[in-house]
Amino acid sequence: MSDRKEKIMAFTSEAEFEKELVRLLPSKGWEPVILKNCTEEELIQNWANILFENNRSIDRLNDYPLTKGEMQQILEQIANLRTPLMLNGFINGGSVMIKRDNPDDTLHFGKEVSLKIYDRREIAAGQSRYQIVEQPKFNTKSPMLNKRRGDVMLLINGMPVIHIELKKSGIPVSQAYNQIEKYAHEGVFTGLFSLVQIFVAMNPEETVYFANPGPDGKFNPDFYFHWADFNNEPINDWQKIASTLLSIPMAHQLIGFYTVADDLDGTLKVMRSYQYFAASAISDKVAKIKWEGNEQLGGYIWHTTGSGKTMTSFKSAQLIAASNDADKVVFLMDRIELGTQSLRQYRGFADDADSVQSTENTGVLVSKLKSNSVTDTLIVTSIQKMSNIKDEAEGGMTSADIKLMQAKRIVFIVDECHRSTFGDMLYIIKQTFPKAVFFGFTGTPIHEENQKKKTTTAMIFGNELHRYSIADGIRDKNVLGFDPYKVLTFKDQDVRVQIALAAAKAKTVEEAYADKNKSKIFEEYMKLPMAGYYENGDYIKGIEDYLPDSQYETEEHQNGVVKDIIDNWVCLSHNSKFHAIFATNSIHEAIQYYRLFKRAGTNLKITALFDPSIDNNGGAVYKEDGLVEIISDYNELYNQKFTIPTFAAMKKDIASRLAHKRPYAHIANKPEEQIDLLIVVDQMLTGFDSKWINTLYMDKMLKYENIIQAFSRTNRIFGPEKPFGTIKYYRRPHTMEKRVAAAFKLYSGDKPLGLFVNKLDINLENLNFHFKRIKDVFEQAGVPDFAKLPEQTAERAEFARLFKILNESLEAAKLQGFNWQQLEYKFAKEDTGKKYTVKVELDEKTYKILLQRYKELSRDPGTGGIIEVPYDIDGYLTTIDTDDIDSDYMNSRFVKYIKLLHTEGTSAEVLTKAADELHKTFATLTQEEQKFANILLHDIQRGDVVAEEGKTFRDYITEYLSKAKNTQVHQLAQVLGVDEDKLQKLMALGVTDANINAFGRFDELKATADKQKAKAYFEKIEGKKIILPKVNNKIDLLLRKFILSGGFDIEQ
Repeated sequence: MSDRKEKIMAFTSEAEFEKELVRLLPSKGWEPVILKNCTEEELIQNWANILFENNRSIDRLNDYPLTKGEMQQILEQIANLRTPLMLNGFINGGSVMIKRDNPDDTLHFGKEVSLKIYDRREIAAGQSRYQIVEQPKFNTKSPMLNKRRGDVMLLINGMPVIHIELKKSGIPVSQAYNQIEKYAHEGVFTGLFSLVQIFVAMNPEETVYFANPGPDGKFNPDFYFHWADFNNEPINDWQKIASTLLSIPMAHQLIGFYTVADDLDGTLKVMRSYQYFAASAISDKVAKIKWEGNEQLGGYIWHTTGSGKTMTSFKSAQLIAASNDADKVVFLMDRIELGTQSLRQYRGFADDADSVQSTENTGVLVSKLKSNSVTDTLIVTSIQKMSNIKDEAEGGMTSADIKLMQAKRIVFIVDECHRSTFGDMLYIIKQTFPKAVFFGFTGTPIHEENQKKKTTTAMIFGNELHRYSIADGIRDKNVLGFDPYKVLTFKDQDVRVQIALAAAKAKTVEEAYADKNKSKIFEEYMKLPMAGYYENGDYIKGIEDYLPDSQYETEEHQNGVVKDIIDNWVCLSHNSKFHAIFATNSIHEAIQYYRLFKRAGTNLKITALFDPSIDNNGGAVYKEDGLVEIISDYNELYNQKFTIPTFAAMKKDIASRLAHKRPYAHIANKPEEQIDLLIVVDQMLTGFDSKWINTLYMDKMLKYENIIQAFSRTNRIFGPEKPFGTIKYYRRPHTMEKRVAAAFKLYSGDKPLGLFVNKLDINLENLNFHFKRIKDVFEQAGVPDFAKLPEQTAERAEFARLFKILNESLEAAKLQGFNWQQLEYKFAKEDTGKKYTVKVELDEKTYKILLQRYKELSRDPGTGGIIEVPYDIDGYLTTIDTDDIDSDYMNSRFVKYIKLLHTEGTSAEVLTKAADELHKTFATLTQEEQKFANILLHDIQRGDVVAEEGKTFRDYITEYLSKAKNTQVHQLAQVLGVDEDKLQKLMALGVTDANINAFGRFDELKATADKQKAKAYFEKIEGKKIILPKVNNKIDLLLRKFILSGGFDIEQ
């Protein structure tokens, strides 16, 4: 790794880096003529020229150029579509309609003509044009603001589709994407630039890319991706990025094929590198198939659960359907998934050119398979229905139909292809379609270790085409790691004794030792491990193997499980912000648990989900009664009208609530509509995705692929508040611990590092370790009390790095039970039982002081405005509130000091000591507050201020600060002549750059300015004459900066 880093070119200036990137790109498929410093108007004309060249034919533009009015028609269509999601359809739609207003084109004047704008299949061929724009000029929301300049923009056929922001060596890539976010908030990516689909943030050592969230979306760094090679090794060297991600054909394919307009989420998504390699591998394989043979094994994709398999499989199917390399692409999924998430996701990904045909009706399915219509190319159905397609009683295929099918090129893509239930059904489908080719997608392929019916995934589908294991996903932060806990509802020693007594056929320990044979058996069992193990291929039983299932149906066990869930609910769920799934062993037990939670009198909103079919087997009455109770409670809680016959619709409703999908997309703000805990047996443990689920409780035994699938319900990325998925398992916990280890060994691709997060003791030790290092940084900088930031950039950068790591340990520790009210925690070594204590070395006040300093890292000490810094700042940390730092102690020191100051005979030494004690508490204040605290003390010492009884030190600081702000506002209002009352009111609103001019309030304030007064002020400051138009611009800039920073002392 170190050799590779040494070869990366270092750039001391951004301009130098930009120059080299622009110099390199033409060798990667982009045109050598660089467009420099272009305005939006110039780029619109450039697009018009390309449209003219590509549409000169008589049936289009008839060799007459586009007028400004015609280009305006296109721009109005762009403005109406507005979002990147809708504009993705515009770009990939391939053409645009205009009404000709060029009078020279007498053939088409006043008529509509269709113009070709882009063909995603014309990659580095046909009429495709690839241009580079260096330093494009952007307009902003306000005409008073300076125009912005981007770094590099890439055009395909004249349309700006990729925007790149650069930073020099040593400046973190976060500063580049922060710049993009800032431009977006300023309204830069509107008009022609709203066509931008992909953002790229680069420095020479690191690159991230992400989809444009658009004017209504949010920028989320969790969805900023690093590009990687086929083997999932990250690529960061800028030259390699230019040769891969930004090269032609890749950039063309990225826009045309590997962006996904997800209607379900209402967002544009871009595929990660591993998704691209997988989809490409399948489409390439299909392109090479010799259809006259009987080679049914296409291959399988191993992509870990939670990595976006549905999107990848959809893109694979879409690519094949669009390529004409197959007549039918049939996507097979389980009947249950077809009824919930997967189909809706599939349809959400489809654009207008694709028709995702879904059916569970046999006759309709046969009709679509026989159809030659292009709209019937892509078909989604269940594997259960397809396996019964020859059932003529349901309108299935006749022998004539089957013969007709032999001539069609059919590709089957099987979702969750590891499922054992698919084996027999897949065999029937293969027999029915002997010339079809089959591909599988799975996060947990069946290997030799866990083969079903002596078959593996490779035997059924062929070779592995691409792998992205759970270890890859966790390393890349595309999925979360896990925090698993075995929870003992019975003490190990008690269980061991009971099993040993049963084996020795004794009722008491005394009875066992009274008989020699019983004693021998008893001691033999007492030495057994709790969990069994393999030795030379043979399984040696452990104590838990002798426990009957009925042991876990006892009240003692079930009440223990319910108590553990309720007792830890607030902490694990972030006070019900997140949801949880509880997997039980049987329908009978699921109902039992549901009723136990009700009896516990908890306020949690709980429901249950399992197979609703009622048969004549034993327990049918109990199940039916349970279903009626669960459905009735659900209807009452959420004002619904579900019944047993409509239970499938209730499942969809549950899935939508848990995933916060339509019609519950905004449910985060409506806790009364949320589900806290869902009790299941088997359903929802595979194929269901929700980033809002962070905990899985298990009172059932699972193995290998089922463990990975179930655990992965919790590992979708969310943000800093969800650092991992929490797992708690209660049944045969020691055996489950071994099974978990075996499952992750098998599915990590021999990369086990980082799968499981640190436990609480390690997180607390890490907290102490990084606090000590932060303390060392401040002490070496001569700031032992953290009262201000170190002066040197290197010291600040080290503090920024260490505090971010410290906070990661803190967030994890909080979820695991840490709170600031308790700083000492007791633990016991699992192997030896030895007890030890970890004491946290910093308290909440010290943490908040450090947080205050961290916020100041990116703020100008003079104005309070945001500045660019050469270190990585976490935006989430800067939003944490520090206003509640305990001021009681600071006030007690203030009262003590005042008392001593007014007590006759107080020695200078005692007074100085009291003043020092008070000064030490100033670290809890911001730098600005510290300034006024010192002024206040000086005023008191001089006798200018007499302390009032009942008035706290914080009250005085707030008063001084308010006076200073009023003075600052007054001074600014005087020099610019603006309405002081309006300025005060706008300042009080705490506006942001995004909403400062909401309802025209900022423009209204500016309109009150006295231009002549302002002109005189700026001329005095700058020492030169200024023309009036420039004065307007300066008023806008100064006012905006003043308001957004909260005020500052202006230059006089």
